[in-house]
Amino acid sequence: MSKKLLLQPDLILGDTVINLTPDILERHYIKGLILDVDETLVPLKQTEVSLDLKQWAETMKQVASIWLVSNNLSQNRIGRIAQSLNLPFIAGAKKPSRRKLQQAATAMNLTVGEVAMVGDRIFTDVLAGNRLGMFTILVEPMVDPAISARSYPIRDFEVWVSKKLGVSLNSDVLPH
Repeated sequence: MSKKLLLQPDLILGDTVINLTPDILERHYIKGLILDVDETLVPLKQTEVSLDLKQWAETMKQVASIWLVSNNLSQNRIGRIAQSLNLPFIAGAKKPSRRKLQQAATAMNLTVGEVAMVGDRIFTDVLAGNRLGMFTILVEPMVDPAISARSYPIRDFEVWVSKKLGVSLNSDVLPH
């Protein structure tokens, strides 16, 4: 698989994760979700989830199995977020390694083809999901409104490199 294809999300939501709907999952035959945590579900360093996110998670649980898989090493912080959403989790995943994504898919009793990897980062979330053969969904980062004007140099660099490699990052469903 080319570098371009490894970095190409199957779907670019163009918004935060709470705009991912059951209809989108159904349209792509998705039965399970693996969700990144930092800046996908909550702003960096935040430990509390929003009411909107809790409601979104409850809605999505009705149509899909969900696991949280984070590179963050803090079992305490990621565990607290997972507990508030009543979801299982894996911390310290080392994405783009595929191992913990496979572990979560296996725990859901689903094939990797039935699971979507959802995250805000191309070089970790999208790359890990694509390496495993999952459907990949790139979302906009969940940021603290008080600091939303700050730049995201790592994400900006990932986008720049991806575009240089020919990855399309338009907000729509992309052919595989």
